[in-house]
Amino acid sequence: MSEKSFFKRRWKLLLNIATIIVLVGLAIGIRHQLSETFSNLGKVDATALLLMIPLQLWNYHAQTRSVQTIFKVLGNKFKYWYLYKLTLELNFVNAVFPSAGLSGASYFAARVRSENVSVGRATFAYVMKMAMVFFAFEILVVAGLLMLSIGGHVNSVAIFAASFSSALILFCTFLFAYIVGSKHRINTTISHITRFLNRVIHIVRPSHPSTINLAKVQGVFEDFHENYNLLKSNYKELVAPLWYGFLANLTEILTIYVVYIAFGHFVNPGAIILAYAVANFAGLISVLPSGVGTYEAIMVAVMVAAGVPANLSLSVTLMYRVINTLIQLPPGYFFYHRTLRRGPERPEDVIAT
Repeated sequence: MSEKSFFKRRWKLLLNIATIIVLVGLAIGIRHQLSETFSNLGKVDATALLLMIPLQLWNYHAQTRSVQTIFKVLGNKFKYWYLYKLTLELNFVNAVFPSAGLSGASYFAARVRSENVSVGRATFAYVMKMAMVFFAFEILVVAGLLMLSIGGHVNSVAIFAASFSSALILFCTFLFAYIVGSKHRINTTISHITRFLNRVIHIVRPSHPSTINLAKVQGVFEDFHENYNLLKSNYKELVAPLWYGFLANLTEILTIYVVYIAFGHFVNPGAIILAYAVANFAGLISVLPSGVGTYEAIMVAVMVAAGVPANLSLSVTLMYRVINTLIQLPPGYFFYHRTLRRGPERPEDVIAT
């Protein structure tokens, strides 16, 4: 049996093994956080912590409705429960396979691919869903600065954090819109990026000079262009996914806030908003699952700069991260591996009539 044939026949088993290894590594990596979190459980209000569960359920609902409304504008109707399960699966994939969301985008495209949804359209819908979440966060960042100014805790660190996150969101949004708005710019950009990546990969795999197929990548992004034009012609329909993106951000901020309440402290919400924004951007480039280490360090640093005691912010951040992970990963793991075992759902279970 050839190497290619072996991987083709055993890819599900290999993926299961890789997932288990990553999960074990994650558990080992956060073992100290787990120990500290459980040791603090007796010091907090358990009732307040239970509020994390409905808030996270609403978070999944917002993410589900966001992508559902985007697909509706593009001409595809998916059932709510199908996309809700997929949202849980994506949380799992993005948590255990850190790649700045690329793993989630690939998995999402594979899951919604059908005779009516191309890879380009699926990827575009995923990117737009993320764009709506980030763009909606601009509103919360402005609100966060106002809250900090009222509380008298606006300093250079807070202003820098807000300015950096806002500028990065706007720059990436306009750059993406500029590139996909023209087929010529798409082909030029993708051509340069693909050639660069192939040269880098060729160093590791000398026998594969063209690992990334330029024609296929260009085809996907030309599909991006067509879907971008379709969405642009119906831009008023983006109000709904933008609202759901805002709701997704708000429920996550409130989830963190209830942990502070559980510790008996009502901190300035503006501090949480800015800390959450900066920590998530840093987590995107982390090579560790869920941005372990990087996320916590930056979250605490921004909270301290906003006037929250270091010991309190560290305890809350650790407890939020661990409990939120325990809420997210088990259902995501369940649906993810059920999909691997059973394969894609039947069309009648996926497409809404």
